[in-house]
Amino acid sequence: MFSLHTMSSIIISVAVFVIFFAGTFSFFRDEIVNWERGHQVSQKEEIDANIDTLLAALGETHNLYGRDVSLTLYYNERRVGVSMTGSKDSTALEDDKVGAFFYLDTHDHTTATYTDSYSLGEFLYRLHFFAQIPYPYGYHLSGFMAFFLLFAILTGLIVHWDKIVTNFFVFRPKAKWKTIWTDSHTALGLIGFPFQLVYALTGAYFMLQAFQAAPFLLALYNQDQAAMDKDLGVEHPVFEFSYERMETPPVVMPFISRTLDTWNSFRIQDVHVYNFGDQNMHLEIGGTLPYEDKLNGEGKAIYKVSDGSLVHKRDPHSTSRYIEVVGNLLYRLHLADYAHVGLRIISFLLGLLSCYVVLSGVMIWLVARDKKMTSDKQRRYNRRVVWAYLAICLSMYPVTALAFSLVKLFPGGGMTFLYRTYFISWLVLSLFFIWKRNNAFILKWSLLLGGILGFLVPVVNGLSSGQWIWVSWVDGYEQVLLIDVMWLALSTSSFWAVAKLTKKVQVGKKPVLARFT
Repeated sequence: MFSLHTMSSIIISVAVFVIFFAGTFSFFRDEIVNWERGHQVSQKEEIDANIDTLLAALGETHNLYGRDVSLTLYYNERRVGVSMTGSKDSTALEDDKVGAFFYLDTHDHTTATYTDSYSLGEFLYRLHFFAQIPYPYGYHLSGFMAFFLLFAILTGLIVHWDKIVTNFFVFRPKAKWKTIWTDSHTALGLIGFPFQLVYALTGAYFMLQAFQAAPFLLALYNQDQAAMDKDLGVEHPVFEFSYERMETPPVVMPFISRTLDTWNSFRIQDVHVYNFGDQNMHLEIGGTLPYEDKLNGEGKAIYKVSDGSLVHKRDPHSTSRYIEVVGNLLYRLHLADYAHVGLRIISFLLGLLSCYVVLSGVMIWLVARDKKMTSDKQRRYNRRVVWAYLAICLSMYPVTALAFSLVKLFPGGGMTFLYRTYFISWLVLSLFFIWKRNNAFILKWSLLLGGILGFLVPVVNGLSSGQWIWVSWVDGYEQVLLIDVMWLALSTSSFWAVAKLTKKVQVGKKPVLARFT
């Protein structure tokens, strides 16, 4: 079990570190997006706009007649995703028969493509499951890493089971480095065990479910995708196009008010219009109840616009289907968004703790093999492996801090800008650290650079947008304030750690940095 735990952990360590580090920032994906754009949105996570006004804005640039149009709030930000099919009217122009997808700002009605609206929050969120690697390989890779992380967690629990209680209360900071790494790895690993177990399970589920389950399910349905989607509850209804225009422009807000009056505190997150402007136009309104009211409170109502009749209703207060409960529960556990910002802050700290557990495990692996009985060739190889591991992992910290400043200095760069600046700087810094061949140097300068660049994040934000910390506090820009304060806290912690690392021990002994090396 010890060998299985060691080898499985060392093989996946870099990938798991990237997943956890990017994942910790993903807890604040929406806050990072709104910080980058200087926006403040409601914490209710609902479409906070007049839908008729949004449809009218879309009608200025698109002929909506005969189209299916959906407005969906994917994340808690000002922009909603707009998806529209081509017009079903056979007499429509060819351009009107082409579908489209883009984002619409609910305040100023500007539109942007996915690549143009690509933000740092989206980048880090997608990095934590390797979405930048061409689909589906990145998804499958992250899924298998989560699966093997689960394996490493369970084998680690078995290895330390006999002394799990006694070792938890043991920490010997003045002992040799193998002892220090082992004590901290065991104690912090146990503290983060529930957190890591949840994320290993849910991560493997989300990233491998399509790879593992979809072919099997399709076989059960004789390759009938529509029938499978219907049972899974992911399909949209189909309404025939009548080729009869409505006499007056359609209005949807009365139906939204009617839905909100029916279900108190219902939060609308999706509006889907079928056959826009046609006599057989239908309106689907979907959303959820607040999590404090019901964790699995998804509901929707479908109306026929011409006569105002309700043709379908799924009450969010009623008992949810098993597959919806399981899927939504796992999703909520993974995002940690069901108990407001406090739970996400705790998850953020546990994510950073998990990063330390990964690196301390790598150091235990190195120190345990740095023995006289090990050949010089093998010892040099082990050191090169750890140099590369530490360089790749620790350089993420200053590179991420740099990315926060760059997106404020060069707004609107989009996907291409983020890919080039983040990955190139990460590569250059990693190669530089590998070239230095010094663990202590890598650790010290990763923390120091990360602290300096992190401290500059709120400064750059204030200079570029005028949203200084005190301004955000007074104006109530809580999401912007959270990101600035988070970086100040991280930077302060980094400076404190560097000060501890560079502090000399008493005369006659080696410096702490030398011992770390």
